[in-house]
Amino acid sequence: MQQMKFKTKPVIYFFCGLAIGVAVVAGIASRKIEPGATTVEVNNEGRPQYKWFSPALPASLDFSGEAVPLDRWEVKERLDREMIVNYYVHGSQLYILKLAGRYMPVIEERLKANGIPDDFKYVAVAESSLQQNAVSGVGASSFWQFMKDTGPRYGLEISDEVDERFNVARATDAACKYFKEAHDKFGTWTAAAASYNCGMGGYNSQADFQGATNYYDLIFPDETNRYVFRILALKYLLSNPKIAGNMIDPAEAYKPLKGKDVEVTATIADLAVWAKANNTTYKMLKIYNPWLRAHKLTVKLGKKYIIQLPA
Repeated sequence: MQQMKFKTKPVIYFFCGLAIGVAVVAGIASRKIEPGATTVEVNNEGRPQYKWFSPALPASLDFSGEAVPLDRWEVKERLDREMIVNYYVHGSQLYILKLAGRYMPVIEERLKANGIPDDFKYVAVAESSLQQNAVSGVGASSFWQFMKDTGPRYGLEISDEVDERFNVARATDAACKYFKEAHDKFGTWTAAAASYNCGMGGYNSQADFQGATNYYDLIFPDETNRYVFRILALKYLLSNPKIAGNMIDPAEAYKPLKGKDVEVTATIADLAVWAKANNTTYKMLKIYNPWLRAHKLTVKLGKKYIIQLPA
């Protein structure tokens, strides 16, 4: 048996590799393969050797209706970099596509209600990959990665007990306030998106120094240089998932959490006890309300909170 296993390994490697290779070829719709060529070979050790291709760039692209000047070589190369980096991370993209089923309906609805272009939902993806509990090394948190001292400036309550950065609807409303302010200041949605990374002050100082306001005419530190292009790459790949071979059925996406709203006007001393009294568990209470950050909820006079419970 041991000898037989050894002999069949190259065959197993070959067919596993062939399957992956075929998926890659299917995913790169515009990539031409030379006659007789394969996307995987078996080396002398019987191991698969894959061939990876640079993804084809779209002929045209825009952000919030503002055209990306792909006729400029330096712009095209910056997009190319982000396409290459993001194209082959299939596990990450598939998980984002599943999470989008749960969170994008809320994000899209709040963007529309606030008069912000739909493309800004990809800013949330670039910031957090739609990870609800994402926290950066400097403390930026949740979907829109607001800092603790920045959130309150845009209407978010942040304390030891309540942190609305983890409330997708409230955090999206706060992000919309920022985008409106930045758009009024810089005149384009592209600049507003870029400033979300470097701050309005950072964008303004570079614009003043370089004598330009158009994002594509400015040079920033590398993170901001890449930021809008990462958003563009994510927009293109996630809105056309099959281009990268990400085959996901709509039924496989995670569903929005269905619940009922309960208005709370008095302090809750113990959320676990309160959850049981309301026919649920502390675990489900925190899943439905990640903005509750402690074991209790202090409600000041005249204040009220809306807590969502499983339907």
